[in-house]
Amino acid sequence: MTWSWEHFFQYLFSGYIVEGAWTTVWLAVVSMILGCSLGVVLAFMKMSDRRPMRLIANTYIWLWRGTPLLVQLVIIYTGLPQIGIRLGVVESAILALSLHEGAYFAEIVRAGVMSVNKGQEDASKALGMTWAQQMRIVTIPQAIRVIIPPLGNQFNLMLKTTSLASVISMEELLRHAQQLAQIEFRVLEVYLVAACWYILLTTIWAQVQKRLESHYEKPFGPAGKPEAAPSINKIADITSTQA
Repeated sequence: MTWSWEHFFQYLFSGYIVEGAWTTVWLAVVSMILGCSLGVVLAFMKMSDRRPMRLIANTYIWLWRGTPLLVQLVIIYTGLPQIGIRLGVVESAILALSLHEGAYFAEIVRAGVMSVNKGQEDASKALGMTWAQQMRIVTIPQAIRVIIPPLGNQFNLMLKTTSLASVISMEELLRHAQQLAQIEFRVLEVYLVAACWYILLTTIWAQVQKRLESHYEKPFGPAGKPEAAPSINKIADITSTQA
């Protein structure tokens, strides 16, 4: 069957394909939010002084990073009902994507936190700050600069990884493309349309990521002034008001 530009443009702006693209977006966003939340918890568990917590975090990260997402999707969707836990297609896809992302984001957060100079922690303790205050005022604002780039890359990857959910009949972009190709018998045109939509989504996100990175690359305080450690100044202000 010869290539048809008419069919290509017809599918490109098809409501059925657009619906699938929208499902891909919200599935990626929801899974990323849940995965990042889990990753933060796992990161601090792995950095904990308590050995059982470190063991749990390390085991989880080892297990979920060591097995393919496709296998995890199938096991969650078909295996959980065997033990009495029945989830729909959407719930299974979100659960698998979130658990998978949590293992990777945990390492991103841990690397970001560990990138902060140890002297910052010592200075915070010397000023009488609690652990929560140290994290909120000193560590996180500096670690976020290290976290943002790989976090953005993970979301870019997530937009494309959602396509794996099609194996459990999740009605996202690739699944819609597959069904349309089976109906219309225009395989090349339909899959190229799907590729164009993935490129569009990742390109839009690349621009958002670029703006986020530019924002967090800005200095904490006014540029050109001698105060080189504005975070410590903030600490001093807080401790003085508490006194």
